[in-house]
Amino acid sequence: MEVINDLLNYKGLKIFQNTKWFSFSLDSVLLADFVKVNNKMKIIDFCTGNAPIPLFLSTKTKSSITGIELQKEVFELALNSVKINNLDNQIKILNMDVNDANKVYNTDSFDLITCNPSYFKISNESNVNDNFVKAKARHEISLRLNDVFKCAKKILKNNGKIAMVHRTERLIDIITLMRQNNIEPKRLRIIYPFKNAKSNLILIEGSKNGKPGFEIEKNMVIHNDDGSYTNEVLAIFNGGSI
Repeated sequence: MEVINDLLNYKGLKIFQNTKWFSFSLDSVLLADFVKVNNKMKIIDFCTGNAPIPLFLSTKTKSSITGIELQKEVFELALNSVKINNLDNQIKILNMDVNDANKVYNTDSFDLITCNPSYFKISNESNVNDNFVKAKARHEISLRLNDVFKCAKKILKNNGKIAMVHRTERLIDIITLMRQNNIEPKRLRIIYPFKNAKSNLILIEGSKNGKPGFEIEKNMVIHNDDGSYTNEVLAIFNGGSI
């Protein structure tokens, strides 16, 4: 069922979602908060889904933003999300495969790539959702982690950034593949669901042909012990980090 929801408390923005198979997640909110932007950038969002990251970023920058989404059904949600917020002049949504982006765009085209990719590798033991839309969003069916960095290597400008949210268990894979594609890891933020729990998410940024030098930022905790959101997360929900 298709519905229109408020985009948290972000300046009255709306977002189209489908309750059966696609809604934006906390991961997108955290990634949009993590990235550093200005008003003179060209930004592209891989695996844009129903466009939460372009919408969030539109509140932080006047720069042009492109979103790429492969699945036609989800692409339509993204288009409608941009239109209902009258952001057509800033945000462009393309129905295409990230693997084809390096064929469409010239070398050194973008200053920033954001990406909330499929998290899980495919294997014989994979528990893949019967809903194919959900399955492709969660598992590396159409886009592998190395594909993301291979494309970024071409279309990022020199010293351009790629920022990603991913599962903590994939951190070594991410760092290894970044360096294999001439992207130097620069910033990391580790996310914990609760103060005394193991980390389940990371936010990481790399720079194309960047100089060595790595920063681990302050950890983020999502929930208080009673399950409520921490003040930091609530501040992000209200349109900005603290």
